[in-house]
Amino acid sequence: MAVAVVFDETGGPEVLRLAEVDLGDPGEGEVLVRVDAIGLNRAEALLRSGTYFYPPVLPGSRLGYEAAGEVLAVGPGVTAFAPGDQVCTAAVGHLSTHGVYGDRILVAEDGLLHRPGGTDAVTGAAVWLAGTTAYGALVEKGGVRAGDTVLVTAASSGVGVAAIQTARHLGAVPIAVTRSAAKRERLLALGAARVLLAEEGDLPGQVSGATGGRGADIVLDPVAGPGLADLARTVAPGGLLVVYGWLDPRPAPLPLDWGLRILGYNNLEVVGDPAARRRAAHFLDAGLRAGTLAPVIDRTFDLTEIAEAHRHLESGAHLGKIVVTVRH
Repeated sequence: MAVAVVFDETGGPEVLRLAEVDLGDPGEGEVLVRVDAIGLNRAEALLRSGTYFYPPVLPGSRLGYEAAGEVLAVGPGVTAFAPGDQVCTAAVGHLSTHGVYGDRILVAEDGLLHRPGGTDAVTGAAVWLAGTTAYGALVEKGGVRAGDTVLVTAASSGVGVAAIQTARHLGAVPIAVTRSAAKRERLLALGAARVLLAEEGDLPGQVSGATGGRGADIVLDPVAGPGLADLARTVAPGGLLVVYGWLDPRPAPLPLDWGLRILGYNNLEVVGDPAARRRAAHFLDAGLRAGTLAPVIDRTFDLTEIAEAHRHLESGAHLGKIVVTVRH
């Protein structure tokens, strides 16, 4: 029997519980993985609370996009992996049925990749989803170029940190937006050229001052909501606003300025496309080996502390990724 995190009703972190599940042997095209570390993501808190873009399958919903570990066994037809391979999950499939919160998981062969950059399990569990979101939004869809100014909101999140590092890696100029003055120095140390505080107001004015009146070439935002109208005013003429989340679920009005390009980004556009996923994996591997891309681990929890880990995730106090480790 394996141990998995499940929930039977939507709600706060307290609905999460550990349960024994019978995985069975890997079937056709499946891989059995021992999980050593799990990376937490906002999407998982949204599914647990019932506010994700699709509902959980209840009762007994699974949870989790991102894990790293070792292949224990492979099913018939699997050719890309063998027992002993160090792997991480590629964040595909329905969270309720393909969730990776547990000590062992069955994963389809196309839902795995060899761990990039020779990383350990904690790093491997923290790099893929944030890294591919930043890469996909800025490179595959945004076409970021050296010298571009990239404005990153929610900059202390895992994706925010990855976006700052990705922009720097490509010679662009990242400007971070955060709510906490306490995070300013750390964001500067991570590569942000400037750090703007949302609580100081007049974000368009702050961005104008930071860019000599020009604005940002690319704006990357996971929040949306009513603040999107002001955020749109930070974009330089001909620039691009990329929205990849809805942390604020309220309506998001936009100014009537159709010189602005707006793109909604879903990370399945990259991880669900074999060619784009291959490019993303090579990009992350190169950055990890060069040291220009390095996930920041805010805090680790044990699997038995999964509810507390979710509380920390929802507090917004973290900078970088929260990782849950699994004892065997």
